Amino acid sequence: MAYTPQRPPTAESSDHLRARIPGWGVDLDPKDRPSVPRLQYQEDLTGAHWEFPERQPEKWPRERSIEHKFLTPVFGTTCPPKGLSGVLRKVAYRKYSEGRAAHWLILIAADRVDAWESHLRSFVTLHPDNPVTETGVLSEFKHHGIASRIGQKRADLTHQPLDPIIVAGPWVIVAGAAYVGLKLLRKTARG
Repeated sequence: MAYTPQRPPTAESSDHLRARIPGWGVDLDPKDRPSVPRLQYQEDLTGAHWEFPERQPEKWPRERSIEHKFLTPVFGTTCPPKGLSGVLRKVAYRKYSEGRAAHWLILIAADRVDAWESHLRSFVTLHPDNPVTETGVLSEFKHHGIASRIGQKRADLTHQPLDPIIVAGPWVIVAGAAYVGLKLLRKTARG
């Protein structure tokens, strides 16, 4: 069982593995392995002072993969799930295994939704996001951004034409929608 000080059971004996897999165990000779003293299991030197580690208290229901019987004894608490992105994360963990693409695609979508939730929240504060300075677009012109790409065999050159669309596209769409919305609002207020 995970998280206990006992040595995990070995699935097969060394002799069985050596007979079944050609070349298995070539590094079993202690003379060939400088890390042998650290690999010896010594019950009194494991460092574990517990049978099972003390569990960290949950301040809210945590996401737990369906593959695991219970939540790990220690987990991160810096980003509690909130809003629509939190709902998406909970669905990904509750419904899909970590081995399924749907699990990871939902988590990626939740990250994007979380970013937009943060952008929208910033408009309510006195310090809204500034996409021009925060994306580093200005440094492209000040610090030889274009010159460093021309004539180079950089891996990021293939997706470079998409970068402005990916970074600025959503902002342009939101600005356009706001403009159209305000225009319609003005028109209905006049008429």
